[in-house]
Amino acid sequence: MIKNLRLLAILEGISYLLLGVTMPLKYMMNMPQPNYFVGMAHGILFIGYCALVLFVALKKNWTLKLTLLSLAASLIPLGTFYAEWKWFRKMND
Repeated sequence: MIKNLRLLAILEGISYLLLGVTMPLKYMMNMPQPNYFVGMAHGILFIGYCALVLFVALKKNWTLKLTLLSLAASLIPLGTFYAEWKWFRKMND
């Protein structure tokens, strides 16, 4: 479970960063297609990350603080990278 959460945290973080590339393409160069696909992937990864955080939190009896911080990490650029490095990496599966 934790391995999957770590991988999903990294993928969600990458998709968030890619939005920083595709948004200027959409609005400054009139190229909406890359943003459409990256946005769709990011949305799916975001929902998956949040669902997996809640699932793991229930299964592993996480504290409310750790659960809320892990969820909040998905809203901050580079936040899921931090969560993976600071919390998830230290956990056992």
